Amino acid sequence: MLARSARLRLPRRVAVPSHLRSIQTSADTTQLSSTPPEGSDEPFTVKIHEDSFQTYNCEKPSLDVTVTKGELLKMYSQMQTMRRMEMAADALYKAKLIRGFCHLAIGQEAVSVGIEHGITPDDRVITGYRCHPFAVLRGGTIAGVLGELLGRQIGMSNGKGGSMHIFTPSFYGGNGIVGAQVPVGAGVAFAQQYKQKDNCTFALYGDGASNQGQVFEAFNMAKLWNLPVVFVCENNKYGMGTSAERSSSNTQYFTRGDKIPGLQVNGMDIIASKQATEYARKWTVDDKKGPLLLEFVTYRYGGHSMSDPGTTYRTREEVQRMRSTQDPIRGLQKYIEEWGLASEQELKQLDKDAKSEVDAAVEEAKRSPEPKIEDLWTDIYYKGTEPPFMRGREREEVHHY
Repeated sequence: MLARSARLRLPRRVAVPSHLRSIQTSADTTQLSSTPPEGSDEPFTVKIHEDSFQTYNCEKPSLDVTVTKGELLKMYSQMQTMRRMEMAADALYKAKLIRGFCHLAIGQEAVSVGIEHGITPDDRVITGYRCHPFAVLRGGTIAGVLGELLGRQIGMSNGKGGSMHIFTPSFYGGNGIVGAQVPVGAGVAFAQQYKQKDNCTFALYGDGASNQGQVFEAFNMAKLWNLPVVFVCENNKYGMGTSAERSSSNTQYFTRGDKIPGLQVNGMDIIASKQATEYARKWTVDDKKGPLLLEFVTYRYGGHSMSDPGTTYRTREEVQRMRSTQDPIRGLQKYIEEWGLASEQELKQLDKDAKSEVDAAVEEAKRSPEPKIEDLWTDIYYKGTEPPFMRGREREEVHHY
C-alpha cells in the first residue's frame, strides 16, 4: 500500500505578462492542494496550472477543482479503454478487415473523456468523423463501434454506416462532411431551447474544418438566438496533413466566434478538460448566456486517417516527443500515483482489464455476420413509419418490408 501522505509540490514560477503566455499543454501540471482522503467518493482539491486556460471576452474557470479518487480512476480506465479500442481498429485496418475511411483519435482521449465527465446524460454531442470514443462514452458499446467498422450486423448502425455514421440517443454522430455537423449541432440546441430543456449541445469540429463557411454561419445564428450550444474546436495541430499555421490566418480558434466568447483549454490534461466542460455547460444552461466557443489544444499521434502515414508533414521525433512528454494517460497516471490514490500494480490491472474488454469486443464483432442483401432496403425510414414497399432502381423492381 502506498503511504497516504501525498507530496504537495510547489513549483517555482516566474511571473510572465498574461499577453505573452501561451497555452499550457503538458499533461501533468495540476497540483495537489489537500491530502486525499481514504474513501473513494470523498472529495479533495487540486489546482490546475494557471496557463491551462486562455479567454476571449469571458472569465477563466476556477483553477481550484474538486475531484474524487473514484472519478480519477474511472477516467483513467476509460482513457485506457478508448485507446485500446482505437489501437484495435488500427490493427484490424492493417489486416484489411476494416475497409474505407477510418480516422482514429489516439492521443486525444482527454477531450472525449473530459467532456463526458463534465456533461449530463441528457446533454447532446455531435462531432465529425474522429468519433469512436464519443460513441462509446455516450451509451454505445465497443463491440458496436468495432462491428460497425467491420461492416457487421452487431454494428451500431447494423454494419451499414461505417466509421462516420454511429449514433446513440444522445450522440448525433460522427459526420463525414467536413464542418457540416456544426450547423446541425446548432439545430439540436435550437430544439432544446424550443422545448425549454435545461440542457445544451456540444458541437465538435477540428482545426481543419474551422475555416468552413457553414461554421461561421452557425456561429451567427447561434448568437442571434442565444442558443445553448458549445462550439468545440479539437485543435490537434494538423488538418488533412496541413498544419494549422498553413491553413488558418488566425490559429487562436477560441477567438474566432466574433460576438461569441471563447475559452482555450489544455486538452492534454484531463482535469483541465473536465473543468472547462463544466464551465461551458454552466455558461449555456445555468447562466443562459448563449453560445460559447471552446478550443481544446490536443494532439493526434497517428495520421489524419489510416491512409495517411502522418510523417510527411511532421517529423517522427515530434510525434515521439509528444508521446513521451505530454501523453494524457501518462499524465493522469502520474497524478494517481504521486497523490497516493493507487499503486502502479493497481493501475496495471486496470490496463489489463481494458485490454481484455477490447479483445473480447474484437472477437465478438468478428463473429457477427455481415448484413443481408435484404438489409439494403431497411433503415431508410424511421422505424414504424416505413411504407409497405420500396421501389428499386427501376419501376418494376419492388421491395417489400
